[in-house]
Amino acid sequence: MSKTMLIFGHGYTARALSARLLSEGWRVIGTSRHAEKLPELAAPGIEARLWPGDDLSDVLPFVTHILVSVPPTASGDPVLAECGTDICRISGQVQWLGYLSTTAVYGDHQGRWVDEDTALAPSTPRGRWRVAAETAWRAQAKSCDLPLHVFRLAGIYGPGRGPFAKVRSGSARRIIKPGQVFSRIHVDDIAAVVMASINAPSPMSVYNVCDDLAAPPEDVIGLAAELLGLPLPPAVDFATAELTDMARSFYAESKRVRNDRIKRDLGVRLHYPTYREGLRALLKSEKRQS
Repeated sequence: MSKTMLIFGHGYTARALSARLLSEGWRVIGTSRHAEKLPELAAPGIEARLWPGDDLSDVLPFVTHILVSVPPTASGDPVLAECGTDICRISGQVQWLGYLSTTAVYGDHQGRWVDEDTALAPSTPRGRWRVAAETAWRAQAKSCDLPLHVFRLAGIYGPGRGPFAKVRSGSARRIIKPGQVFSRIHVDDIAAVVMASINAPSPMSVYNVCDDLAAPPEDVIGLAAELLGLPLPPAVDFATAELTDMARSFYAESKRVRNDRIKRDLGVRLHYPTYREGLRALLKSEKRQS
């Protein structure tokens, strides 16, 4: 059987992975819940399907690999709810199943280190929903003998998703909260980690996917301004900053995430080991395209 990847929720991260899969001759089927996005999704050669909506029974007999990149809600994981039974039926042909989670499952550790064995103690609804989804997928994998792999992603950045636009527009601010650090990961390095796992499956494994340097967010904005040759954006105290509920929830947690396992078990060498290399590469790419 040729290799066929079914990706539920073909968004930003999945695009980076699909580019690698297509270059290696894979058949890639990607879903979106927005019908207007299907033509763009199909442009590079992906078989675009509307989901929820389309019946996927015609492609399931050919699927060898599955990636779940759909966020859960308070009601649970939508892919598991809608397609869990169908996926169980093809468990004998599924060689790899990946679930994209988040480091929010660890909760707040006040800047201390966490690894894959750290107890899960989410402090936000988003984190609690992810823990519930991970738990449900793990139970499904055990009951159906599915080769589940869980990837806990740090803050994602990459082409089209970086700080340069805000710095250029003058809307960037350096939010200052003493002791606050975030872990990050370039989208291309996520794709590299997932590919390494596909090539060396280890069912029921969990991987933190982050770079080597957890850093204060104001440092990232500061470097972006420096690289652009623009003034340092103003510093704003977190306590009085105007933030969306989502942005404020990110600042509710501070931790440093270890990535030893992806290096040791998967042999991954990060292309962008810190945000410094990542931002410089993004700016260089922007200049080439302009």
